[in-house]
Amino acid sequence: MVESAADAPAPKWGPRVRRVLRRRWVWVAVGIVAVVVVVAFLLHAAGGDDPFSVVDGSVGDLTYLAIFLLVFGDAIIAVLPGETTLNAASTLAAQGVLELGLVMLAGALGAVVGDSTLYWISRGASARVKPQLDKARANDKVALALSFLGESAPTLLVLGRYVPGLRFVVNATLGLEKYPYRTFLVWSAIGGTLWAVYTCALAYVVGTALAGYPLASVVISGAITTAILAVGYVLIRRQRRQAEAGAPDVPSAD
Repeated sequence: MVESAADAPAPKWGPRVRRVLRRRWVWVAVGIVAVVVVVAFLLHAAGGDDPFSVVDGSVGDLTYLAIFLLVFGDAIIAVLPGETTLNAASTLAAQGVLELGLVMLAGALGAVVGDSTLYWISRGASARVKPQLDKARANDKVALALSFLGESAPTLLVLGRYVPGLRFVVNATLGLEKYPYRTFLVWSAIGGTLWAVYTCALAYVVGTALAGYPLASVVISGAITTAILAVGYVLIRRQRRQAEAGAPDVPSAD
């Protein structure tokens, strides 16, 4: 990941966290996030077993707000269905129920705002976020993805968005390490926009091809993305093994 001062003396987080928590804007931000996440959970729960119920267009423009909230919440709490929401909404767009451009816009805004929110939560309340971050890092798939993507923050922000657990780790870690926010925002915006456009466009194409099978379209869209990630992983692993095998032996000093 991004370089951190691992060898430096451990900072005293207690007084720093208490100073941060005395600031009114912190509690305002926490309150806003809590309200949005609760609303997103309620929207998800209201859907039950039907992935289209909260994005079926029956509530007009509020449908796009629901898409934004669910993607936003997914950036902070990975159990919310970010990808599934975009897949379902884009499949409905293929049927003429929703506008594809607005679905992409709502998804991109939800991703970028959600990433930034997690960044600032981690930066302002590191003592509370760090245990969850350590738990996420312990996941084998997340650790493997981190090792393959390397330590470049822009690469992690752009490519890491396609892996739900990984994007949480990346955004939270950069917040903890106080990575420059302007740079974070630029690459987060690029990554979030590309992710939303790709996810929606793929689901739209599949939904158009399988117009009579909307639920199958959602499943197939997710499966295609998973397959692409798996192929990328295999290719990168093979390339690294070939590079390691072809690396010349370094002569030892006498």
